[in-house]
Amino acid sequence: MANNIKQVMDIRPGKGMTTGQSDEHQRNWTERGWEWASKHGNYDRTRERLNFEVIKGGKVVPVDKSKSIPDRMAETLRERSIKDPNAGLTEPKFRTVANIIFGGSRERMHEIAFGGQKVNLTHGADNSHIWRNKDIELWAQDVYRFACDKWGEDNVIGFYVHLDELNPHVHCTVIPVDERNKISFNKIFGGNIYDFKERLFALHDELAKVNGKWGLNRGDSVSVTGTKHRTTEEYRRALSRECTALEEQIGNDRELLRQLHSDIRLAEKRVKGLSTMIANQEQKKLELEEEIRTVATDLRTGKGDSEELQKRIAKLDYELQKVLENLSDKREKLAEADCKLSELKTLEAESKDKVESYREEVRLATYNLENQVRYRLAEAMVGDIIREFRTHFQSLGKEAQSVFDDSLIKDMAERGEDIFKCAIYLFANYVDLATTFAEGHGGGGGGSDLPWGRKEDEDDRTWARRCLQRAHRMMKPAGGKSVRKK
Repeated sequence: MANNIKQVMDIRPGKGMTTGQSDEHQRNWTERGWEWASKHGNYDRTRERLNFEVIKGGKVVPVDKSKSIPDRMAETLRERSIKDPNAGLTEPKFRTVANIIFGGSRERMHEIAFGGQKVNLTHGADNSHIWRNKDIELWAQDVYRFACDKWGEDNVIGFYVHLDELNPHVHCTVIPVDERNKISFNKIFGGNIYDFKERLFALHDELAKVNGKWGLNRGDSVSVTGTKHRTTEEYRRALSRECTALEEQIGNDRELLRQLHSDIRLAEKRVKGLSTMIANQEQKKLELEEEIRTVATDLRTGKGDSEELQKRIAKLDYELQKVLENLSDKREKLAEADCKLSELKTLEAESKDKVESYREEVRLATYNLENQVRYRLAEAMVGDIIREFRTHFQSLGKEAQSVFDDSLIKDMAERGEDIFKCAIYLFANYVDLATTFAEGHGGGGGGSDLPWGRKEDEDDRTWARRCLQRAHRMMKPAGGKSVRKK
C-alpha cells in the first residue's frame, strides 16, 4: 500500500500571470465569485480559513490578499531592475513564469493536513469543525525550502497551500531568472522537450529526498513501469472528450456573462437614477437655504409680520430637514449601488478571463491532436518515401543522378539513420555528442564555429528542421562528398 503513495510535482510555463489566476490562488473572490466557484468547482468555503501561504524565511502566514501575484511580480522585477520581456506587448509571447503544483496521493495528504479527522468531501458539506494539522505546515516549509534552493527565494513570488479542495496541494509561482539576471524559461527549466523532461526527472529525484520523511514516494518512470503510450485513436478520443467538456464550460460561462450583462445594465440604470435624484435634492436644498436666508433677513430688518415670518422659517426648516434626510438616504443607496456595480464588473472581467482561458485550452488540445496525427503520418511516410527514392534512383542514368548530388533526400537514402541520430543529439542540445558522433561515423562535424542552440520561442517544427539540416552538413565528410554505406 505504501508503494502506492506518490508525490506530485507538475510544472507548467506561463506567459505571465492573469488576475483571474491570482484570485484563484489567493481565493480573492467576491460573494458572487464564491457562489460561482462553489457551484462549478470542488471548493469548500467552510475550509477556506485553513488555507495559508509561506513567505520569505519559510514563515507560515494567512493568505495575504492585499496584493495580487501580478503586482508582486512587477514589484520584484522593478526592485531588481529586471525587464519583463512581455512588457509593452499587445499579446504576451514570452514564458515568464513557472506554475508549479506540489502534492501527493490524496489519502496521505489528508493525513498530513487533517490528522485523523475525516473530511466530508460531499459537494456543499459543512466542514467548519475541521482544524489544520501542524504537519501540513512543516511539510509546506520543507517544500518551500526545496523550491528556494532550486530557483532562488527572491524568484518564488507565490507559495499558497490549499486545504479547501479535494486534495491538499501547493500552488508555487516562480520567475525563471538566470545567472544574467534575465528571465529565461529555457535556461532554467529547459528549452526543448528532451531537456525539460531530463531536468524534470532529476527534480523528481531530488524532491523525493524531501518527501521521503513524509511517506511520499517518487513515481516510477515509463521506462521502469513499461507503461505504453496511448494509440492515436485513444489520444483523439481523450482530447475530444476534453474539448467537449471545455466547450460546455465555455457555454456555461457565456450564460453567466449574459446574466452579468443584464445585471450590470440594471445596476447602471439604478446608479444613474440615484445620481439624478441626488442632483435634484441638492438643487432643492440650495433653494430652501436661500429662501430661509431671505425670510430671516426680512425678520431681522422688520419687514412683514414677525409671527408669519417665524412660521415661514419653521416650515422651511422642516422641509430642509426632510431634504437632508432624503439626500443622506439616496447617497447611502448610491454608494451601495456603486459598490454592487463595481463587483459585477469585476466578476464580468473574471468570467471573461475564464472564457479566454478555456478557449486557449481548446486551442491547445486541438493543436496537440493535430500534431500527434502529423507526427504519426510523417513517421509512417518518411521511411517509405526514402526506400522508394532509393529504388528508383538506381535506375537513373549518371547524368540524372548528378541532379541529386549533395541533396538531403539522397544522403538520407544512403545513411538516413546516422543523420537522424545526429539530429536527435542536436535537438536535445548535446552539440558535443553530435559532433563526436558525426566525426566517428565518417562526417566532418559541421565545420562551423557559430554558436548553436534553440532560439527564443522557436517552435518544435522549426527547431527540428534546423537540427536535421545541421546534422546533414555535419555527417558529410571533410572533403564534402557523400559517404555511401557499404
